[in-house]
Amino acid sequence: MMTLADPRPILPATEDARPVAVVIGAGFGGLAAAVRLQAKGYRAVVLDRLDGPGGRATARVQGGHRFDLGPTIVTVPHLIEDLWRLSGREMARDVDIRPLDPFYTIRFDDGSQFTARKDRAAMEAEVTRLSPRDLPGYRRFMADAEARYRFGFEQLGRRSMHSLWDIVKVLPTFARFRADRSIHALAAARVRDPRLRMALSFHPLFIGGDPFHVTSIYALVSHLESRWGVHYAMGGARAIAEGMAGLIRRGGGTLRFGADVERILVKDDRAAGVRLADGTEIPAAITVSNADPATTYSRLLADRPKRRWTQAKLDSARWSMGLYVWYFGTRGTRALWPDIGHHTILNGPRYAGLVRDIFINGRLADDMSIYLHRPTVTDPSAAPAGDDTFYALSPVPHLNHADPVDWDRMAEPYRQRVLAVLERHLPGLGAHVVESHVMTPADFRDRYLSPHGTGFSLEPRILQSAWFRPHIPSEELAGLYLVGAGSHPGAGLPGVISSAEAMAALVPEVAHAPRP
Repeated sequence: MMTLADPRPILPATEDARPVAVVIGAGFGGLAAAVRLQAKGYRAVVLDRLDGPGGRATARVQGGHRFDLGPTIVTVPHLIEDLWRLSGREMARDVDIRPLDPFYTIRFDDGSQFTARKDRAAMEAEVTRLSPRDLPGYRRFMADAEARYRFGFEQLGRRSMHSLWDIVKVLPTFARFRADRSIHALAAARVRDPRLRMALSFHPLFIGGDPFHVTSIYALVSHLESRWGVHYAMGGARAIAEGMAGLIRRGGGTLRFGADVERILVKDDRAAGVRLADGTEIPAAITVSNADPATTYSRLLADRPKRRWTQAKLDSARWSMGLYVWYFGTRGTRALWPDIGHHTILNGPRYAGLVRDIFINGRLADDMSIYLHRPTVTDPSAAPAGDDTFYALSPVPHLNHADPVDWDRMAEPYRQRVLAVLERHLPGLGAHVVESHVMTPADFRDRYLSPHGTGFSLEPRILQSAWFRPHIPSEELAGLYLVGAGSHPGAGLPGVISSAEAMAALVPEVAHAPRP
């Protein structure tokens, strides 16, 4: 939901002499950027057109059911905890993040299933149960994943990659790791069972990537899960966002919602703050955009010529898929379906063909795969007593294909198809549904200004990653920094939090900061 603009002045009279850092967008990237900038001595001003912090990690409460609209999985909690440390506070005082075990269960169309756990022996037992001959190959894959984690996450993902030399000097490592090979191709080279190939290669879908085309470097996610685990924030991801907002306020910063940024101000060929849709101007020493890079460059800098990120380049880019999400609440079901845990992946009859329909053909297929989230297994506060809250997410084509889906017409028929799939696993589900809310790619476009209604900005193919992705220090304007899913290192909670860490390493300390 949108909210009316707050009538209070955004920068009230104060004796606070710190230079202002204005942050466009209160998603996780923007909130983390504000926390880090305040730790460097800036006064953060965070602006968002929505009605609360979190960006896509906001929530909708309906009939006593809390629908977490965005991310549901926390994989590297220490990256979040670092923000509290920087602020001189313990995260546990504000946010309760709990490890899950099992992580998730994949249900295959043939009735078999694979459950992911933290314990290596338990994982190897799952592999052996499905395909004993693939255990040696699984062990090789996990060794591959660890090596790629150390390179792709620790070395590349937590620092800026804006210099051409940054990419040139790592080309030998890319070659050694066969970064040109897709994550599915790597899995196929290690294991033979198609179910295991899917289980080891599907992770890029959670950050908007086609597993048959994104680089095998993303095998790092399998190691990331095994090393750090899969966690859940009690109260949903919104609780993390509200905790981060609290850090900003306690540090003397300002968050303003219902504030629609219209333009980035430019002075002496540098970013100099922002102008809101109501005409209010906020001068700043540092300007950070947590908006999608396409929105930043095509809308917020609409009147400025571009050197790299021209409209033609943005139009020719490959974008992540769209998302169809059905949020629903059920009455009296807490004891029903005991085999459906917190996270379940319902894998359809096709893997490669379905992915191709979504990413390449732009076709809404008759079959589907679904990620099913049931937070009430861990967090009963998400629903009234005895009830359940769910969301079912189905990857679908974005809106920029030749024949885009008309979601005004298809939203309800597709929900009925989702329900039919779910009832194979949750018998009688339809009779228990009492609350319902749907988001389609059209809603992502309108609510989040997401280009083409995509779920995760630019697709993380190899030539749209690292140096090839929009840089954290803007190529188009000095003094402007980009954080979030569309910049380096990319989408997903670890990625957007890391983009703020990389940004902060580039911003001058306050003693040397330019004044607005």
